[in-house]
Amino acid sequence: MKRKITIAIDGPAASGKSTTAKRLAQKLAYIYVDTGAMYRAATLAVLRSNVDAQDETAVVSCLQDMNISIELLDGEQRTYLNGEDVSILLRSPQINRAISAISSYPQVREMMVRQQQELAKMGGVIMDGRDIGTVVLPQADLKIFMKADLQERAKRRLAEMETAGENINFKAVMEDIQRRDELDASRSAGPLKKAADAREIDTSDLTINQQVDRIAQWAAELLYNE
Repeated sequence: MKRKITIAIDGPAASGKSTTAKRLAQKLAYIYVDTGAMYRAATLAVLRSNVDAQDETAVVSCLQDMNISIELLDGEQRTYLNGEDVSILLRSPQINRAISAISSYPQVREMMVRQQQELAKMGGVIMDGRDIGTVVLPQADLKIFMKADLQERAKRRLAEMETAGENINFKAVMEDIQRRDELDASRSAGPLKKAADAREIDTSDLTINQQVDRIAQWAAELLYNE
């Protein structure tokens, strides 16, 4: 029986990482770990505590008293904050605006990375984020870097937010994604960066199924050649 590999998927906001990773996990019967949800839960904790997201010392202090955990139920990740399942609360505009600052703090990232690495030890894991292939899982068997043009990513995020009942215009969404790109690429801890050995996919004109099939083929080739 072929072993189960570890797959790291990185890329900017709304490049298709999470949706592709989830469907790929289903196709391969792997476990999907949404690292972004962990940072979103941390951001929710900070916002609920009325802590200034720009105050690194206060943010770190706040999170040391918070219990952020994840559970995998029937192959689906549920994210918990102090024992509360907050999975459906993590895509709000308030969190979107604050997450880049909070996730840039080195001590916050250290907390999260330790837990993510522990989850990956079992193998058969697909993890997506900004620095999975470079920091969290530098030894991943297969590394993917997904990208898409800004307008396409803004369209995707707008559709996602409208589905969630949020009322926001296209220009505001595009500006928010552009701001996040700049913050993610410039932060000192775990910046958004393509790993040297990552395979790149431009998803601008690809369907989710095409993205999933391409990565699944690369995974199959990797295992076949062992």
